[in-house]
Amino acid sequence: MILVTGATGNVGRRVVERLVAAGHGVRAVTRDPSRAQLPAGVEVVAADLADPETLRPHLAGVEAVFLIWPFVEPAAAAQLAPPVAAVLAGAGSPRVVYVSAATAEADPDSFWAVVERAITASGLPWTMLRPTGIATNTLAWAPAIRAEGVVRWPYGAAARSMVHEDDIAAVAVDALTSDRHDGRTYVLSGPQTVTQAEQVRLIGAAVGRDLRWQEVPAEAVRPMLAVAMGSPAFADAALAGWAAMAETPEQVTGDVAAVLGRPARTFADWAADHAADFA
Repeated sequence: MILVTGATGNVGRRVVERLVAAGHGVRAVTRDPSRAQLPAGVEVVAADLADPETLRPHLAGVEAVFLIWPFVEPAAAAQLAPPVAAVLAGAGSPRVVYVSAATAEADPDSFWAVVERAITASGLPWTMLRPTGIATNTLAWAPAIRAEGVVRWPYGAAARSMVHEDDIAAVAVDALTSDRHDGRTYVLSGPQTVTQAEQVRLIGAAVGRDLRWQEVPAEAVRPMLAVAMGSPAFADAALAGWAAMAETPEQVTGDVAAVLGRPARTFADWAADHAADFA
């Protein structure tokens, strides 16, 4: 039995689907099971990481846990991650596969890094997955692309090594179902960097439209980002990161290929897979 948190999210849903297809028992955690719409055979349960004790009844027989952390404020992570880890450790110490971020090492005060430290301090067996940019984040552009064919956004020159969410899920499933990844940290990226402006062009190629990038100042999108991300500080960090990647491209690693034995999928592959979302 494998417990999946964030089971209805972009990555978590793919993890559930892959585990079910491989014949594993899946217990999916969501705040509202009635809306989950997960594959048949998945045991959908209600729990909330904001109340770690709600996890405890669902841990019987669980051998591995896929962990997505939903709170972006470091203070919340510092308060909640240790009791979450303690609940897991008290339930037979299942293996934990945590989706962190490539910036966790460089930013030890980030919520990603705070959660990583709580997991390692608990004594649980763990694997850390640190994706670079997750390609599904560009779905935020979908309404503008559908309506106008124009993306108004800052830092078009920011070069990102966007990773397909299904590649993250595939690595996660391998780590959840094998002890060979215990104690390992993987930085998951796409196979090359693509600027944000070029990402828009590739989405256009996937949907058969000429799309346009329009550069705007960072301040023009900051209020919207702060609301969407749930934190002004998190929005500022995102903007600062894009500014930095306009000068120094995001890192490209071979970790997806090393785990899966095949190359990571390109952003063009991702755009083709998601063409219907933009059409």
